[in-house]
Amino acid sequence: MTSVIVGDIIKSRTVMHQDEWLNTLKDALAEITVSSSQYEIFRGDSFQLECSTPANAFVKAIYLKACIKQINGLDVRLAIGIGEKSYEGASVSESQGSAFERSGHVFETLKKDRVNLKISSGHKAFDREFNLYFKLALIAMDNWTVNSAEIVKLSLDNPDMIQAQLAELIGVKQDAVSKRQKRAYWDELQDLDAMYRQKISEL
Repeated sequence: MTSVIVGDIIKSRTVMHQDEWLNTLKDALAEITVSSSQYEIFRGDSFQLECSTPANAFVKAIYLKACIKQINGLDVRLAIGIGEKSYEGASVSESQGSAFERSGHVFETLKKDRVNLKISSGHKAFDREFNLYFKLALIAMDNWTVNSAEIVKLSLDNPDMIQAQLAELIGVKQDAVSKRQKRAYWDELQDLDAMYRQKISEL
């Protein structure tokens, strides 16, 4: 079983310097994949990546969103497909299987459903449950400020650091980190990720 994330940058053309978001996206994709063969950017502002451990797919989606939302005015749409890989091509866009098909299919529904994150696993009960959870989580994530996105990315990059250490990295006080994490609903997102990992292991 594997997972595939398909996404695109919302309002990418509103940014004067395209390199700003493109370099951010490239750095984020490189950070969350093992090799460049696992991701590809296409059609200007769209991208696809394979996450061979489906349990990590949600936290990688959070990471991508946090990276992009550090650029004022931008956001990202993300679709997660869970399933098999029946053929491994030279690049992720050439690979085939149900995970690839599901990610592409659910991605096409995002605009119509007016949501920025959905999942398709082939298990209807799981998909219905987690697409509701994701819709609720997006109430927080879609409204992250630049500071909120920054602290989420920093927290993911440094999972073993306490708040005082994170504060030192960005030159703020510990209570500022605490407030930013609360505004980002960081604890709740961690709880949701833990539940997601548990349920994925049961599929």
